[in-house]
Amino acid sequence: MEHALKRALEKIGGTARLAVAIGSITPQAISQWKVCPVMRVLAVEAATGISRHELRPDVFGKGEAA
Repeated sequence: MEHALKRALEKIGGTARLAVAIGSITPQAISQWKVCPVMRVLAVEAATGISRHELRPDVFGKGEAA
């Protein structure tokens, strides 16, 4: 899960760009995440293309590709 969040941040270009993309959150708040919070998973998925199944398999399952 931590690896998927790191990939998402790398793909979008960092915490500042992710904050702008998903809105209503600061880059500082994102930088404190160890894993993507459940309430933000769908927004992060939409912004980065990293699957909810990769971001939080504990909540969404591993998905078909895993």
